[in-house]
This record gives sequence, C-alpha cells and structure tokens, in this order.
Amino acid sequence: MQNPEILKIQNLSVSFCSKKDEIEVIHDVSFNLNSNEILAIVGESGSGKSITSLSIMGLLPKGISKITSGSIQFEEKNLRTLSEKEFQSIRGHDISMIFQEPMSSLNPSMKCGKQVAEIIKQHTSLSKNEIKKEVLSLFEKVRLPEPARAYDAYPHEISGGQKQRVMIAMAISCKPKILIADEPTTALDVTVQKEILDLLKVLQEETKMSVIFISHDLALVSELADRVLVMYKGEIVEQGGVHQIFTAPEHIYTKALFNSRPSPKVRLKLLPTVSDFLNDAIKTDIISESERKQKHEDLYKQPPMLEVVDLEKIYLSKKGWFGPKSQFKAVDKVSFKVYPGETLGLVGESGCGKSTLGSAILQLDKATSGILKYNGKDITNLSKTELRALRKDIQIIFQDPFASLNPRLTVGNAIMEPMKVHNIENNSDERKEKVLEILSHVGLSADDFNKYPHEFSGGQRQRIGIARTIALNPKLIVCDESVSALDISVQAQVLNLLNTLKEEFGFTYIFISHDLAVVKYMADQLMVMNKGKIEELNEADSIYSNPQKEYTKRLIDAIPKGL
Repeated sequence: MQNPEILKIQNLSVSFCSKKDEIEVIHDVSFNLNSNEILAIVGESGSGKSITSLSIMGLLPKGISKITSGSIQFEEKNLRTLSEKEFQSIRGHDISMIFQEPMSSLNPSMKCGKQVAEIIKQHTSLSKNEIKKEVLSLFEKVRLPEPARAYDAYPHEISGGQKQRVMIAMAISCKPKILIADEPTTALDVTVQKEILDLLKVLQEETKMSVIFISHDLALVSELADRVLVMYKGEIVEQGGVHQIFTAPEHIYTKALFNSRPSPKVRLKLLPTVSDFLNDAIKTDIISESERKQKHEDLYKQPPMLEVVDLEKIYLSKKGWFGPKSQFKAVDKVSFKVYPGETLGLVGESGCGKSTLGSAILQLDKATSGILKYNGKDITNLSKTELRALRKDIQIIFQDPFASLNPRLTVGNAIMEPMKVHNIENNSDERKEKVLEILSHVGLSADDFNKYPHEFSGGQRQRIGIARTIALNPKLIVCDESVSALDISVQAQVLNLLNTLKEEFGFTYIFISHDLAVVKYMADQLMVMNKGKIEELNEADSIYSNPQKEYTKRLIDAIPKGL
C-alpha cells in the first residue's frame, strides 16, 4: 500500500522578471511526495530542478522571480498563502534543505557547532547546555570524526565531505518531515559521495522523513531513490518507479542522460551528447582493443616528454605561535614518465596529492626535492626567464573556469593577453584572427569574442578556458578536474573536444580527476594516488578490470553503477 501524500505540487509555473520582460522557466509542473519516500528529481543545469525546490522552500530570489500559477500543498497548508513569518516556522523545522555547495552555505566566520546550534535555538526551547549536547549527538549521527573538534572548528578547517556532514546535521537538527538535498555530492570524491549517500539512506530509514534528492547523475540516483522525476527545460518529461525508469526509459531525453556517461564496457571514439540523441545523430564507432594496443606500442617506443624522479612536496605547519613545526608530505617520492601524445590519468581522493603534484610539475608551487625533466632537459631549477619560456609549453586547464577568467576582460582579450606575453603572432590583428579561429575550434562563435565571462554557461566557460590554453600552442596540458563541475552531457562535449584537439594539435595530457569512469575513458595509463604516494600505475583498462591494490578496488567499488 502506498504511503499517504505529504507534499502535493499542482500546475506550478515560475517566471523570472526583468524591467523589459518576463520569462517562464518552470512550466505547469505537477507531482507529489509521499511520506517515508525518497523522490529523485533528475536533469541538467537549467532544467528547473533547483528552482522547483526553492519554490517549495519559499526561497525564490525576491524581486526577480515569482510563482505565476499553481499550488504547493504541505500536509493541510497551502504554502503559497503563508506570510513570511508563518513560513519561517516551517522552514528548517518541517521542511529543511541541504545545499549543493557547503562552503558558500556555511558562515566562514562562525564555528560549525554554533551554526547548527543556532537552528535548534530558533525552533526549540532547549537550554544552552542541552543544545550543545544535541549538536554533538547530531555530529555523531552524521558520522563526523571527532565531533568535539568539529564543534569548535571553522568551516575552512575541515574537509569538503565533513562540511557536507555539518550541513546535513543542520538540516536534520529539528527532525524535519521533508528533507530537500540539492546536488549534495556533486563536488565530492566518489568514496565520500558513497558515504554521504549511505548516510542519507540510514537517516531516512531511522527518521522516516521524506526526501527530495536533486541530481544530474542517474546512476547515483538509482542507488538511493524510490521514484524518479526527469526534468528538461522546465518540464517533467518522465516520472515513475526507479526500476521502471532505469530498465525501460521512455523519453528520449532520459535515454540521452543514461548514455552520455562513459561506458565501462566499450570505448566509443565520441561520447554521445543529449543533442546527438535528440537529433538522432549518434556515432557508435568504437576503439577496438587491437587499435588501442597498437597505439600504445607506438606511444611507448618514443623517448618520454616528461620525467618525474623522486618528487617530494613537504608543507610545514606550526601549532600555535611558539609550538614546534610539523611536516606534512603532500607528495612523497613520486616517480613516473609521460610520453608525447599520451593521456596519463591521475586519480585519488581529495588530499591524496593529485593537484599538488600538478602544481609542482607546472612549477606554480615548487617541489621540495626531486628532479623534473622535460624532453631530456632538467627543468627543476630554472631561472625566471627560462621558466617563463617553459610556461608556453606546459599549460593548465583549471577546474573552475569562472574563477580563472578576469570578469572585466572580454573573452577575446582574455585569450589574446597570454599570446601577447609570449610573443605569439606579430600584432593585435593577427592575434585576433588566430583567436577567432580557436573559438571556432572549441565550438564557440566569432560573436563570443566581445562577450564577458558572466554571459556564458559553465560548459561554455570551460571551452573558453580550453581556448585560452591552446592559444599558446602548448605541448603538455595539465587538466585539473576540468570536467568535475559539469553536467553529464556538457562533460561529454568537453571530453570529446579535448580528444579531438589532442588528435588535431598533438597535445599530451595529464588528466587529473576523482571520477574514475571519466579518467578510464580518457587515459592511456592510469596512476592512482593515495596519501602522497603512487598506489598503482598501469594501463587504464587493466587497472579498472583487475585492480591490484585494496585502495583502488575501493575507489572502483564506490562508482555508482546504476541498476
């Protein structure tokens, strides 16, 4: 027998307004949430998932957005008719929310314990001591290591996974009837993601609360949800039980979401994107095992482009003003080679040393000891002039393109600036011509030259970051988590682009990510890092099908597989 409804949304439409016009972004959406149920809402950025959840919470941005029609019924109350004061007694108490980015949702100037205590104080009449006891108990419940330390820690003093646990503790502190989790695991490692999902499952079973879980990852949702809604362009295109949606999806968009992720079984030359599905333009060419084997034989006959020998990066930290210095080895005696035309995949959990190693190779953060050789030449201790010349050859594509682009520079100028520094082309006109050519290569248009970064989507900004990198004609590119924040379909587009550019320009990549499925698809060799050391290094497919180390097995087991 189906559980009774706790939330009913009927014919909900939401518009964003400017002085000139009003644009409808949610179109006539209807669904219900039953008590003691996990309902997943799935779709890409811009599909309307988060706007729908903010409507339920009464948190739509004031002045620029409004609900234009429909009703939101929670138990016996129509939430649309409540005053702000009435809503405050429900928000955080009966309906609670975990936001996508814990660092921007937590107050950086307040200790974690105090932030959770504040919510309990607002909604209960417990004493100060009782509240502290309750917060520590919640921290234990969400499995925070050392709850007492976390209580007195500021957000920047704990890891991303721990910050997300603090957010969950805050969200469940008043035992809500409904918990909305908006992309709560997007930026987390695959193992931490699994821990958070398991935690949400356990908490839901214990408390019998209803959960709305918002994600763009269908495989992830399959491990958690009872029912699934699929949203596309502000509409619900499909809904049903998790088994039904996974075994017999009906809508072409749902099928597209399933197939845009790299398959662990076959290696397609081009990953299908959502638009390929919608336009019936899927290419099914695969890279055979014999083709891959031949390619590797040719690759590894060459002398290496980069040699890393016994590289170490040690950070010193002090306890208090007069305390003794302690050492932390972020990279610990690491040695490997990268060959021209190769993609070396580098995986591991947060804190394993991946990005520190990338920074040391780029010499943005110099290694403490060890040797770096580029094309046979020792580049460990170059002069400033020599290092500047090398920068042209070894480039980076960052994780967050928005943070790495100057918001005051047009896209064209942002790409031309480093070209000018490195004397690429003779004058501004030639540089502009080259940039227009590069924009076309990365799937952008000539019109984009004079636009600013804020005028683009996340996927487009990543293309701009790639354009700026390739404008210098580099030989070796470090891709540092360069697709981790993107939707599955946009991720497929960017991975295809990176592979196409590699073929066209002969690039060599060090591809850093915590997503093993993506790295396996991209990489020739795969290097697994753990606590600053290389845990395993081998051909990517053989590591994936036959991992030798327990740590690697744990990483692979944590990947959401779908039903």
